[in-house]
Amino acid sequence: MEQKNQILEAVLSHVMFDGWSQKAIKAAAEDLSLDLFVISELFPDGPRDIISYFVRRADDEMENELAKRNVLSMKIRDRITLAVRLRLEMYTPRKEAIRSALTLLALPQNTALALKLTEGTVSRMWYATGDTSTDFSYYTKRMTLSAVYGSTLLYWLDDHSEGAHKTWEFLDRRIENVMQFETAKFKAKNFFSQKPKGPDLPSPKRFFRNFNAR
Repeated sequence: MEQKNQILEAVLSHVMFDGWSQKAIKAAAEDLSLDLFVISELFPDGPRDIISYFVRRADDEMENELAKRNVLSMKIRDRITLAVRLRLEMYTPRKEAIRSALTLLALPQNTALALKLTEGTVSRMWYATGDTSTDFSYYTKRMTLSAVYGSTLLYWLDDHSEGAHKTWEFLDRRIENVMQFETAKFKAKNFFSQKPKGPDLPSPKRFFRNFNAR
């Protein structure tokens, strides 16, 4: 683990100039006076493996930090907001490295890896904030949070406001949109699950007209 961390830090110091590339890995090996064979043994898929390790290490740090915050005493929206914010704040010193990683992960051959890493991050956000779902909501929660996290990450990359306050405002709006959708979905589910009573059968058309008017 320690050697992997040393290699990652050495590679990161070259990413700004060389991207996540074999050139950056070679320069890191020279900095550490390390044989390239050792790095290829630890990271057989080269830059892709090092990016994966970088992301998962940040996931570990996020989980550790959330564990210190007594998140279970918070409202669910506050827990998730904190998780996303912490995750991005950990990336702040490495913003250009993140930009470069996203460029590499955007290549068609790396789509599966990009999805896997995002799914891993949002799953750990949910687990760290107390989610224990195993039904269909397990998947819908992760899909929804992936969209929130992904859009906020892209916004954050181009945010030059002090303390990234515009990003946190953006994140609050995205979370609010999700909460409104979930509330509407819950109300609709409860409404249509009621047993109809003869002539008092509810009208879906009237329901949505009244709902939209709110």
